[in-house]
Amino acid sequence: MTGPAVDYVSPLPPVRSGIADYSIDLLEELAPLCDLRLVRLPGQEVASEVRRRYEVVEPAALDPARRLPFYQLGNNVYHEGVRRFALDAPGVATVHDLRLHHLLVEATLASGDLDAYVAALGAEHGWEGAAAAVPTRWGAHGRARLFEMPAHGSLLLRQRGLLVHSDWGRRFLEEELSQRAPGLSLPEIRRVPMPMPAPDQPSREDAAAWRRRLGVPPGAVLLGSFGFQTPIKRTDVLLRSLAEPGMEEMVVVVAGEAAPLFDLPALIRDLGVQDRVLVTGFLDEASFPTAIAACDLCLNLRYPSAGETSASLLRILALGRPAVVSDYGQFSELPDDVVVKAPLGDDPALAGLLRRLLGAPDRLSEMGDAARSFIEREHRPAEAARAVVEALNEWSGEMAEAPPAPRPPSPSPPTSLTWGWLPGRIEVQGCEAPWAEGERRAVEIVVTNTGFATWLSGRHPDGGVVLEPQLWSGGRDLFKGRPWIPLPRDLVPGDACRIALKLRKPIGPARLRLEPHLFGGGSMTLCGAPAFDLDL
Repeated sequence: MTGPAVDYVSPLPPVRSGIADYSIDLLEELAPLCDLRLVRLPGQEVASEVRRRYEVVEPAALDPARRLPFYQLGNNVYHEGVRRFALDAPGVATVHDLRLHHLLVEATLASGDLDAYVAALGAEHGWEGAAAAVPTRWGAHGRARLFEMPAHGSLLLRQRGLLVHSDWGRRFLEEELSQRAPGLSLPEIRRVPMPMPAPDQPSREDAAAWRRRLGVPPGAVLLGSFGFQTPIKRTDVLLRSLAEPGMEEMVVVVAGEAAPLFDLPALIRDLGVQDRVLVTGFLDEASFPTAIAACDLCLNLRYPSAGETSASLLRILALGRPAVVSDYGQFSELPDDVVVKAPLGDDPALAGLLRRLLGAPDRLSEMGDAARSFIEREHRPAEAARAVVEALNEWSGEMAEAPPAPRPPSPSPPTSLTWGWLPGRIEVQGCEAPWAEGERRAVEIVVTNTGFATWLSGRHPDGGVVLEPQLWSGGRDLFKGRPWIPLPRDLVPGDACRIALKLRKPIGPARLRLEPHLFGGGSMTLCGAPAFDLDL
C-alpha cells in the first residue's frame, strides 16, 4: 500500500448530512490511494455497507504521531465530535463551511450553556465577540454575528493544512486567519475540487411520471429548490416571486427537510400560492435524481452563506439541469454558460429574470449541456481524490505536535460614548474614624473601571464621566450647587484613578454619596456602575 496512513473523521451514512454523502463519493476513489481507516464519531452509527467496504475504528484509535487525521468540518450538530478531535489531535481538515459559528452554537447554546458561548466567542474575537454573545441571554438571535464572526481561528490555525473547494474560499480563509494571527505562519490552504459523480440521467418517462405523482398540472413550468430548507436558501424570495404578475403558469417544488424555525407552510399560506407550491420533505438518495430531472429550472439562491460549495447545486448540474444562483461569494466563480447569476435584489427582479429564462428554451437546453460537461471536466471523483492525496502526502510528514493556540484579537475597546454596560467601583480613602465633627480633611476618591469599555474623561462633552457629590445632613444636601467632579483622564478597562476631595465633617449624622453620570446619558447606575454611599 503506497500513500499516507490516514484516519478519516467525518459523519457517515446513515447520518442525514451532505458531508456524509460527499464522503462516500470521495472514499471510493481515496481508499486505493492510501492506508485508510474511518473513525466512528461518538453517538453516531455507521451503516453496515460502509463497514463492509472500509475499516472502521473507534476514536481511541486516533494516533496523530503515526497516522494523519483527516477531518471533514461542517457547520451542523453532527460535526461537534469532529471539532473536538481536531482541537485535541490536529491534522488536515477539509473546511466545507468557512464560517463555523453555527457549530459553536450547537456545542454551547444548544445545550443551554450561555457562559461557554460567551467565553468561546470572546476567545475567538476578543471583547467584540463576548459583547455580541451576551444579548442571547435575552433571546436576541440574529444573523449578523453568525456570518460576520467565523469562530474558527482557534481550530483552523492548529491544523497542518486546510483544504477548501473554491478559490474564493481559499482567499477568504487566508484573509481571516491572517487577521486572527498577525505575524504567525498560517497552515497552507489548498483548493481541491469537490467530487461529484456524473450519474445516469433519468429518462423523460420517469421524470414525467414523477411530476404526475406529485400532482404537477400538465403543461406547467416546474421550478425546483433542493436541499435542507433554511431562511438563507432564500426560498421565501422564490415563493414571493411566484406571486408576481406573469408567473401564473409556474409551479415550485420544495424538496428537502425544513429547519424547525423556518415555517414554510405559513409562508405559503400568507402568499396565497398553496395551489402552486409542492413540498416533498426529505428525499432519499434514489428519488433525488428523478426529482431534479423533472424540473424545468432549479434555483439555489443562498445568501448569506457560510462559504460552502453546494453539493445539491453540483448534483443539479451533474444531471444536466439549468440553474439560477445568487451572484455572491463562491457562486460567482461558476462559469456564466453553466448558471445564471441573479443579483441580490427584490422579488419582482427575480420574477422578471425567470420569465426571460423560461421564454428561451434553447438557452436552457444549452445551459444544461454545459452544466453536465462542467461537472465531468472539473469535479471527477478520481481527480478530486488524487488532489486530496497529493496534499495529504505532503502534510503527513509535518510535525504532529500542534502549534500553540493563538491569542484572541485585541481591538481597541469601545468607550462610554458608545457602550451601554459600564461596571466599575468607587471608593473613598481617608474617612476612617475617629473623625471629629467640624474637622476638615483631604480625602481621595478612587475610581476603578472593571468593565471592557473605556470610560472617557470629563473633558468629553458626550460620553464623559463625572461624579455628582452629595453630602446629606439634617435632611438637606450640603453640596447642592457644588460643581460635579470630572474624571481627570480616560480610564481603560482595569485602570483606576485618584481624585482629591476636601471635606468637612458636618455636625450630627451625615451621609456622603458619589453618583457617577455620563454627559448626554444620565446616571451610570443604569449602566452597571454603582454609586458610593458612606455614613460619616
